[in-house]
Amino acid sequence: MSVNVYAWLNACYMTLFGKTFDILSVPTLGVTTSSVVPATINPAINQIAQNPLVLTPEFVTRFEPTSFMFWLEMFGIFACSVSGTILAKHKNFDVFGCILVAMIAAISGPTARDIILDRYPLFWMVNMNYLLIITITSVGFQIFCNPKARHVDRLLKLFDGLALAIFTLIGIQVAQEMGANIPICILLGVLNILFGTVIRDMLCNEIPLVLQREIYVTAAIIGGILYFVMEGMGITPWITESCTMITIFVIRMLAVRYDWHFPNIGLMKNHPL
Repeated sequence: MSVNVYAWLNACYMTLFGKTFDILSVPTLGVTTSSVVPATINPAINQIAQNPLVLTPEFVTRFEPTSFMFWLEMFGIFACSVSGTILAKHKNFDVFGCILVAMIAAISGPTARDIILDRYPLFWMVNMNYLLIITITSVGFQIFCNPKARHVDRLLKLFDGLALAIFTLIGIQVAQEMGANIPICILLGVLNILFGTVIRDMLCNEIPLVLQREIYVTAAIIGGILYFVMEGMGITPWITESCTMITIFVIRMLAVRYDWHFPNIGLMKNHPL
């Protein structure tokens, strides 16, 4: 993480002043590197100082921030919490009811994924930041969100689309790390968001979105296929991940905007009784 930050700062400095800078040693402080850090770290620091990272095509190709997936998952948790809270608030749930729905919407899909993959301990049991973010988000939106406002439905679908894009990608990558094949990875990517959405809608006495003719799962499947196609072509991982999420989100938002639905495949016409 620190190397990436240093590289970006160095690139900006070179763009402005045409030369590199070294923030790892400041002569005016009157101290040396060896007096601050252990000797085992000195070679690594010296290598960075002698070969400063700059924003070159090679750097962009290998750019993979170590914290990218962590913050992405946190934002996905936030998006699920918002969608669950908005729907629960619209159904006049109390404070704790909204928090419960938000938690179920955010963590039940990844929990089901981890149980299927035999991946223990469960992520939210070892990192309390997830539950903390869900609680704070839910309480905040209960305070400032008007469930009867005209824009609430659009806001719900927006955050639902963001959660769909993020959790599909995370589910695919987790399944891939556990050695699953491509169809199972895509299936678990869909399950990663689908399970929580279904339980959320059932708790709020709504017909689950996936059981309607909405283009929802299809967007996740298309994104999953695109992910493995781009990966097979050897495209840089972070570009593959970004394109996958953007594709899923755009398809979902276009379906909402233009009211795309699957056609009825029944051969018999429905006649009123």
